[in-house]
Amino acid sequence: MTEPTSLGNDLLRSAARLSRWASRHASFDVPFAQARLLALLDELGPSRVSTLAAADHSSQPSITTQLHRLEAAGWVERAVDPDDARASLVSLTPAGKDALEDVRRARVAVLAPALDGLDGPALVRVRMAIDVLDELLAAAAEPPSHPTRKDG
Repeated sequence: MTEPTSLGNDLLRSAARLSRWASRHASFDVPFAQARLLALLDELGPSRVSTLAAADHSSQPSITTQLHRLEAAGWVERAVDPDDARASLVSLTPAGKDALEDVRRARVAVLAPALDGLDGPALVRVRMAIDVLDELLAAAAEPPSHPTRKDG
């Protein structure tokens, strides 16, 4: 494996393990699949079911089932898509944002003791790692640039 590939695998594995660990040890009332969908809606904003299914690598029927549960809880709402009146956009309600924040607080609460055990230099490295991850995500979200061909 090349260094960037190995580094990428290590990064993704560590980030996923940390996220799973925090969710597994946290105590919250929202089922994990629904919490993940709330977080996805928070990230993407109002979205079509097809967009959510693609982003979650799930089927539209699976996402629709979860959305019905979220609607019943009052955490999401549907509105007509202004670009296509036949379609609807799903968005978080204020109660949905509150439910998501409760999940996030619970996950942070289980991580806090580990962070509290770190010394100052380690906390600085964690902050630097977060900054680098944010830069990496921003760069990954940009469309790839294609060098212009120079005619000679």
